[in-house]
Amino acid sequence: MQEVVLSLLVLLAGLPTLDANDPENKNDPFYYDWYSLRVGGLICAGILCALGIIVLMSGKCKCKFRQKPSH
Repeated sequence: MQEVVLSLLVLLAGLPTLDANDPENKNDPFYYDWYSLRVGGLICAGILCALGIIVLMSGKCKCKFRQKPSH
């Protein structure tokens, strides 16, 4: 399951970089479309934040702060 989620996140983060504007020099290996990269990163961060909130609210993570230590 984790591999699927990780590959989906990598795919979502990489999609905006594929649709780059027409650069001045297409053969330059160091040309980056920073706007699309930033938008992809924000989308990825939003998805991870939402997944974290869903996991916390699902009840699977039980914090036991009020339990007394056993002797």
